[in-house]
Amino acid sequence: MNLLHANDRPGQYPASFYAATATPLAAFAPLQGDTTADICIVGGGYTGLSAALHLAQRGFNVALLEAHKIGFGASGRNGGQVGSGMSKSQLWLEKTAGTQNARRYWSMAEEAKALVRSLITDHAMPVTFAPGVAHVCWHDSELREAFDYAEKLRRDYGYTQIEQLDHDRIGQVVGSKAFKGGVIDRSAGHIHPLNYAIGLAKAAQAAGVRLFEGSEVTQIIPGAKPVVRTAQGSVKASQVILACNGYLGGLQPKVAARVMPINNFIIATEPLGDTARRVLAENIAVYDTKFVVNYWRLSDDSRLLFGGGESYGYRFPDIVATVRKAMLAIYPQLTDTKIDYAWGGTLAITTNRMPCFMSPAQNVLAASACSGHGVALSTLAGKILAEAVAGQSERFDLFAQLPQMAFPGGATLRHPLLVLAMTWYSMRDRLGL
Repeated sequence: MNLLHANDRPGQYPASFYAATATPLAAFAPLQGDTTADICIVGGGYTGLSAALHLAQRGFNVALLEAHKIGFGASGRNGGQVGSGMSKSQLWLEKTAGTQNARRYWSMAEEAKALVRSLITDHAMPVTFAPGVAHVCWHDSELREAFDYAEKLRRDYGYTQIEQLDHDRIGQVVGSKAFKGGVIDRSAGHIHPLNYAIGLAKAAQAAGVRLFEGSEVTQIIPGAKPVVRTAQGSVKASQVILACNGYLGGLQPKVAARVMPINNFIIATEPLGDTARRVLAENIAVYDTKFVVNYWRLSDDSRLLFGGGESYGYRFPDIVATVRKAMLAIYPQLTDTKIDYAWGGTLAITTNRMPCFMSPAQNVLAASACSGHGVALSTLAGKILAEAVAGQSERFDLFAQLPQMAFPGGATLRHPLLVLAMTWYSMRDRLGL
């Protein structure tokens, strides 16, 4: 079974709050017949759209193939958080890559946030960047760690945007007594993720990119001039970019061995009215310290958008039951609140939770698996891929040099082993360990 078809109708967005409030975008025709391009991009999410836009601005002839609709995957379904840094801390990066390279990764992550904001402004997207992301801690040890890390970023990286809050103050901000305390990153923020993807598509189209929807890639033939095939046609190009993230399937085995799809879920309540500010006193996004992270924020019409829960197979579970339980553990006052929307999507992780940049075949580049930091880092990944195609590969190589182990077990056993490991950590969450 293919994740592109396991839970969704062909060529349609899931019935999400984001789809219900999306900016209109005229459909793009499927690829018909054979064509050529300088660059063929597979995948119409943030990475692919950003790469397409930046390549077109450099003068390349770009064709982008999307199996369903622009922003169909994680780019149109995620929590909308534009976070600082990466999934791994600067402590880990310093130890793994050295202090100098760790600083380069931090600078690129800061650039990623700024890039999202500048693209929204430069292309007049109907997207609002709302500043502020809180990280809330369930245990005292986690709070001490969060405070220590904020101090490290201030001392060693000159990052002064993090505010430290104790139990009482965080409770006032997030409207829950569940947490020992937390921090708020005032430079991070949140957006409407699908409208941002649509904005990128419109900017890419205006720059001359040929966008094709309903064009699922069935085969890539590498070589001096790779050929990308769909059921209705093909693109012959000088370079191919794979930007498929968790929906790659078996299209490129070397990437698939290192990039594992997992499913995550979000519910949206009915509008909360006056109750909304007793749930979140500020228009910030929040995420917690669980291994299977809970994350939430308010919509413009005062709904609580609450995400959490994971699954590792093809079919989604009962999403409302999965996510509502976690929401009520934090906000028991919402017990009688109606759930208007519930949806899931597939993202991707690596063994070390750092993005996977690879050149898996001749004239083929790939970038994916930002592991929860996809809004900002996927946007930057597209820019870095464009640089690499143009012969400026230093930043691509910096990511590619990070060791990316294949998931153990090979094609047959890696999925069961992932399920076993994730189930163990999920159990620790439930036990409060």
